Amino acid sequence: MKQVWKKRAVVLTVLVFVGAAIYLNWRYTDQTQDPKILGQSTLVSGEEENAVREAAAPDDYFATARLSRKQARDNAISMLQEAEMDENADQSVLNEASEALQVLAAYTVAEAQIENLVTAKGYRDCITFMGDDSVSVVVADADGLDTTDVARITDIVLNETNYTADQVKIMEAN
Repeated sequence: MKQVWKKRAVVLTVLVFVGAAIYLNWRYTDQTQDPKILGQSTLVSGEEENAVREAAAPDDYFATARLSRKQARDNAISMLQEAEMDENADQSVLNEASEALQVLAAYTVAEAQIENLVTAKGYRDCITFMGDDSVSVVVADADGLDTTDVARITDIVLNETNYTADQVKIMEAN
């Protein structure tokens, strides 16, 4: 019985760490980006340097956020699969691990669908982070987001998920 609780604790710990890693990455990645552009031998100064930073930062943010989200999910999936393969695991632990894998797979599919639909509406880039209680969508748009944009993106999220409007957070990438 003691081993069953240990397995459950491992599964729950993995889920908590994955959620925390995704949130922290999303929250802090944009602040730590280096504005260098690969292939460029020199950086320009003054106003041109600011323009280069503004042009490079959103793309770097989205690529880094996608990579971090994928790595966190891959780590969680690996740990959950290990828990499922444990010969000594209780059936309830196996069921919890299987359910957690299904949830992560559903999040991955829904996030990709939302991102594709948002960019199809003409926004430059988008990344979505889904959790148990909310979904956050970060959008890059050259003209900035207004209330019509927020409503349009919220509508996409509501149509693709079971979240309610108060669980949807739309943010503009700087």
